[in-house]
Amino acid sequence: MTGLRLIVGLGNPGPEHARTRHNAGFHFVEALAERQGARWALESKLFGEVAKVEIAGQPVWLLKPATYMNLSGKSVTAAQRFWKIEPEETLLAHDELDMPPGVARLKFDGGHGGQNGLRDTIRLLGHGKFHRLRLGIGHPGHKDRVVGWVLGRPSPQDAVLMEQAIDAAIDVMPLAVAGDFSEAMKRLHTTK
Repeated sequence: MTGLRLIVGLGNPGPEHARTRHNAGFHFVEALAERQGARWALESKLFGEVAKVEIAGQPVWLLKPATYMNLSGKSVTAAQRFWKIEPEETLLAHDELDMPPGVARLKFDGGHGGQNGLRDTIRLLGHGKFHRLRLGIGHPGHKDRVVGWVLGRPSPQDAVLMEQAIDAAIDVMPLAVAGDFSEAMKRLHTTK
């Protein structure tokens, strides 16, 4: 299978959203960039911020859409077109209600599961054939509380668990970039 050339963190721009659960995808790509000392730059034609890193000896673009979550696909598809990157060479990192904090899972293809950044990307691509990194944020217990939950900040304990999951996911990125997703999944899925 082809490796990764583009890693997108889904989230909402602006300081008021910076530490929210919904920005787990942003946290992931920011940590990835920070580990490599990469700098972010606003790229208006891609509707987001970009950074370039090297993983497993390969150049990889990082993207944080500035479009807000519901319109993430606009930025994702613009970057894919501009850099001539196939959906199968793309990973979207996002918050996942159906997994507890501290859990991270890789997945390829599928639906959006109610995640609006995935929903918009699938709508614009016409399919879901891209990789996902699902970062658990837990569930508030009732659907009426979901919006407040995802836009709220995690407890200090949950924040630590989420950081640990991000670190574990970063550790398997060399395998994913090299195209060895089964080994990346195996290692990541046994960490918690």
